[in-house]
Amino acid sequence: MIISLLIWKAIDSTQLIETIVKVSKPFLWAFIIAFFLNTLLKILEKNFKLKRWVNILIIYLIFYGTIVLFITIITPKVVDSIKNLTRELPYYAAKTEEWLSKTPDYLKGIDSYGILDNIKTEIDNVFLKLGESITPILNKTVSQLLSWTSNLINFILGSIISIYILKDKEYFVRNIKKLIYAVFPIKQAARVLEIFDETQKAFSKFFVGKMIDSLIIGILCFIGCSIMRVHYALLISLIVGITNMIPYFGPFIGAIPSIIITLFYSPFKALLIMIFIFLLQQFDGLYLGPKILGIQVGLKPFWIILSIIIGGGFFGVWGMLFAVPIAAVVKSLVSKYIDNQFKQKRISLDKK
Repeated sequence: MIISLLIWKAIDSTQLIETIVKVSKPFLWAFIIAFFLNTLLKILEKNFKLKRWVNILIIYLIFYGTIVLFITIITPKVVDSIKNLTRELPYYAAKTEEWLSKTPDYLKGIDSYGILDNIKTEIDNVFLKLGESITPILNKTVSQLLSWTSNLINFILGSIISIYILKDKEYFVRNIKKLIYAVFPIKQAARVLEIFDETQKAFSKFFVGKMIDSLIIGILCFIGCSIMRVHYALLISLIVGITNMIPYFGPFIGAIPSIIITLFYSPFKALLIMIFIFLLQQFDGLYLGPKILGIQVGLKPFWIILSIIIGGGFFGVWGMLFAVPIAAVVKSLVSKYIDNQFKQKRISLDKK
């Protein structure tokens, strides 16, 4: 019976692949969670002489506490901000039209050509489309959230499995190394392990450090917006914090919707927001980011910008997000290859 079932599953390859993907999802979540929490575990083990299970308990209290904080406090307020913004769009449209109707003297010459009338029409169309599109997007988002029950279950199972991965991580690493040396020749196995090590370092350093950096920037943005009494301060701060994960281009991407949201009700505050976010990102780029990430990933700005453009061009936002650590891995491996070739050929370009 079991053999017949396996044969039937093997014949139906599409269903087999879907089953494998479905079964592997909790383990994929487990590896992702363990990967990120391992950095925090290393810090605790380095600075506090506690038993591993105590350190694991601490990091999971922090992990789940952060999730509960977002679900119970931050998420409802963000959803309320989006709903309020949707409801107030007609009011903002009316205020904008009223402002444009009061044509300044220096624009009357231009207005004689009907340019301002065209601008008014276009703005009305923009607000109309925004009002029509935001509601379906919200409805779709809610329906997707309701259908994500299986993903939530996979996430919970993954977080439980990740505890056992972190508890016995040396055991798993040792056995993976044994498997690689058993499958590949010695030199190739060493090379594969070297690539794994470089990848782990680059991704861990970039993503964990950038998450901490973006969290701090988001908090500072919220404090600044609250002091300036900007509407939807939490929503703007969330946008700025999330987009800050993308180096160089992230601040500009996050600033655009933040400025537009503020521009609806106060052009002056929109200008303040633009200046504030610019100064905040300069502080992040020149001081906070390098302080948290050290020398970051060892890439010059040119290579970072190039990798983001290529990654974004081929894979969109996800490509922009993963471009920098992948470029760091490639750069490290290429540099080691060049150094080895120079040693073998006895070439030296060092200045004396």
